[in-house]
Amino acid sequence: MKYEIILFDADDTLFDYSLAEAHALKSVFLEFQIDLLQSHIELYRSVNQQLWNDFEKGEITLDFLRHERFRKLFAEVKVELDAVHFSARYVHYLGEGSFLIEGSDVLIQQVLHNGHRIAIITNGIKQTQHNRIGRSALAHSFEHIIVSEDTGFSKPQTGIFDFAFKKLNLINKSNVLMVGDSLTSDIQGGLNYGIDTCWYNPKRKPNRTSIIPTYEIHHLNELLQLL
Repeated sequence: MKYEIILFDADDTLFDYSLAEAHALKSVFLEFQIDLLQSHIELYRSVNQQLWNDFEKGEITLDFLRHERFRKLFAEVKVELDAVHFSARYVHYLGEGSFLIEGSDVLIQQVLHNGHRIAIITNGIKQTQHNRIGRSALAHSFEHIIVSEDTGFSKPQTGIFDFAFKKLNLINKSNVLMVGDSLTSDIQGGLNYGIDTCWYNPKRKPNRTSIIPTYEIHHLNELLQLL
């Protein structure tokens, strides 16, 4: 086989982050007895995405991100709440959101059946990611679940891939494939580290960047044809 090791991103590659996020927002707003409006959701997602972009660039810490997104949200909607406490409860509910992307369970079963080794390499909060993956049908599928918070580095930094290679006892980069939905995180990270990449692009978004993946797929089952 060309690729012995497959490194999978988690969110929006194997796991449906939008559903998990919606569940967490609905639950935490209900707990704090605040009406959750569509405008709140849209504002939160905008603020959250910008902060994650800053995190990927190494401009902010994860601790800052997890609280700042709610501080900004509350300031905009003029709600007085403790952002730190609210964030902790949000993270708790987010950890319950183990919703899978359609077809991801079948894909993982087939990849394992074909003899590949697989691991997760994801940016995020370790409590959330381990809880979500551990509650899912894929819980015992991966050799390792590597979360940026555990490593001190985030994709696309090479440090998180160094950590993954040590965990998996890897030396040869030519038989490792990185699969993910984010050009700036997953694909750029793979390029930075010198491994092949596969961009999962289900919505067929145009690539308006200079980041060129080795492969591009629009359905998860297309990955099997590359392996």
